[in-house]
Amino acid sequence: MAATVRDVMTSNPICLEPGTTLMEAARTMAERDIGDVLVVDGADLVGIVTDRDIVVRAVAAGLDPRSTRLAEIVTRDPVTIEPDQPVTRAAELMRENATRRLPVVEGDRPAGIVSLGDLAKERDPGSVLADISSAPANN
Repeated sequence: MAATVRDVMTSNPICLEPGTTLMEAARTMAERDIGDVLVVDGADLVGIVTDRDIVVRAVAAGLDPRSTRLAEIVTRDPVTIEPDQPVTRAAELMRENATRRLPVVEGDRPAGIVSLGDLAKERDPGSVLADISSAPANN
């Protein structure tokens, strides 16, 4: 039986409210050693912000990370996947939408996140990407 997204996703993703500052989000990412946070309104997913988004959409544009809110740079309505979908579907969605991360949702509520690295570890454990994705952080 083919693996499902639930088998490879990171459960309990870090979720922040749209009013969170970029500084707070960046600190959270650094403390948790993650590259993204899901943005939620209450319990409903409204978007995703990556570490790259903070750099490219905010810092490089001269926005102040202490006062700029996630709502100002969030990727709204990201492509999502449900946990019981096959990993092959996740790979298709990433390819079709040129994305490296997919929020995993049950209804509108975040259940996890699956990354390109997660898929590499599942589909081709000997690949360079799988090796890099499995390696401990180099803080």
